[in-house]
Amino acid sequence: MIDKQSPIPIYYQLEQYIKEKIEKGEWRPGEIIPSEREWAETYDISRMTVRQAVNNLVNDGYLVRRRGKGTFVAAKKIEQPLKGLTSFSEDMRARGMEPGTIVLRFETVPASEKLAEGLGVTKGDDLYEVRRLRLADGLPMALETLYIPVHLVPGLTRDVVSGSVYEFIEKETGLIIGSAVQTLEASVARKLEAEHLQVKEGAPVLLLERRTCLDDGRPMEIVKSVYRGDRYKFMIEMERGGV
Repeated sequence: MIDKQSPIPIYYQLEQYIKEKIEKGEWRPGEIIPSEREWAETYDISRMTVRQAVNNLVNDGYLVRRRGKGTFVAAKKIEQPLKGLTSFSEDMRARGMEPGTIVLRFETVPASEKLAEGLGVTKGDDLYEVRRLRLADGLPMALETLYIPVHLVPGLTRDVVSGSVYEFIEKETGLIIGSAVQTLEASVARKLEAEHLQVKEGAPVLLLERRTCLDDGRPMEIVKSVYRGDRYKFMIEMERGGV
């Protein structure tokens, strides 16, 4: 497994060995891996070399450290296609996972000039401001803040937003959600985001911003979501058109 005569760095050989075990399913999510000391003694290599390999795998989302317990195989990243308009709850159920929500904020606020422009309302009009921590099987996945015009969905409550807002809107109001435009960019977790997502401040995150419209074209929602970079990845399918 470790070839000390190879020109390939030892840390990289160990890194690839561990990665292969995980990708083949020989080591499953939640399973503890050998300690730095055990690796070092087994293959007669330095703990610094082991640490470099493990650090790379932690940064790539293959492993996770738990203070006082050891290093474990991380849960697989959730793959979200960037086509089709579904809610977080619908996405998680489709993957056999149990969605959950912790409502951190539910208030009515006046629309700022920027939000008013995006939502097609007048500055100062009432908006719902909702901040939610989204969970999958009890683990934090995303922190989102959304804004919805009150006049569109007058019956929205704190209890409602603890579940799927999209499902409530379409089932209870008769409105039909039609389309959305969204952007995705890499970012790092700020202090508050890190606390809620249970990651270190400065950890990689994915920042998604979306404006959702009803089927008649009226803007319905603006949402900003911060996803854990170690638990989530987005997938895009592309086709080459005529050139």
